[in-house]
Amino acid sequence: MPHHEQYILKVTAGATYDTDKHEDVYVNTEKPINISSEHLDARIHVRIKDYRGYPEGSPSVSPYFSTPQHPYDRYSISFSFTPKRSINGKDLVWGNDFDHPIRDRLPPLFDKAFGIVKWWIDPGLDGDVYGDEPYLYGALLSSINVLRVGNKPPQKPDAAEAKEGEVVVYEEGAEGDGEDVRKELGIPAATAQRQKHFLNETKRKDFMFEEGREYKCDFFNPYVDFNEFALKIGYGLPAISIIGHWDGQPLRTHSLRYVLKDRSTNTELFVVIFQLLPTEEAKKEGGVESAEEMLEKVHGDEKKAKNDGDLD
Repeated sequence: MPHHEQYILKVTAGATYDTDKHEDVYVNTEKPINISSEHLDARIHVRIKDYRGYPEGSPSVSPYFSTPQHPYDRYSISFSFTPKRSINGKDLVWGNDFDHPIRDRLPPLFDKAFGIVKWWIDPGLDGDVYGDEPYLYGALLSSINVLRVGNKPPQKPDAAEAKEGEVVVYEEGAEGDGEDVRKELGIPAATAQRQKHFLNETKRKDFMFEEGREYKCDFFNPYVDFNEFALKIGYGLPAISIIGHWDGQPLRTHSLRYVLKDRSTNTELFVVIFQLLPTEEAKKEGGVESAEEMLEKVHGDEKKAKNDGDLD
């Protein structure tokens, strides 16, 4: 069996780190994971190019990767959220963290590779990958690829989102009175300029993620291949692979966790986990729906939403 076929990818999401309360993510479909907690309401989509993950028979690709904005990207975590209390822009971070050390699993010269990532991809990254609970966070304002400031109160989901099979791609900007927020704070219209703008701590402090206002974000890049669990930066640097360091450790050590976090209270707001399972173990795991069941549920929910809309 080829090396990569010994493992299968599973994606889950939830309001906290507690995976017992996570839901399986419908990768490459337009059915979101809905999260509602005391902190926020959120909707999450995950798209992975050439996906061969759980459950068997899942769509291998999303129309997202055929759009003009994303021909080279390999994955996307797209989400909208409405905070239930205001959070200062300097405190809301997005990134990866672990509940166990990973220093023994990092390849030689990882610190050099990280320096290049920080310089080339995201100068706002802050982290400690060699500690007992490693993390790598960037301020959402300067790290996220797409930031769209929405209405207060939020509008109903876009009509396009209800159309079967149509992909919704968030774009930089604003809608409704979110336009005024960007204008008043002098936030540049283009992504790269907005990211650079918010590398300035004072400007992050001036921004408030307001209670009751919706924000739409998209995080994507061409560097991570989740099928191989490898970071491929290029520039002659070797791919950093987790599979290559498989050593019989508990399965939790073979997962990558993305978190939206309020650092002022050290509270996770939602968590998305990409986990590699040995293929044989995944097949034995009980109670997980097949792709057919999953897609039936997706289309059933779409029909229900359409019928509910007809009743309005």
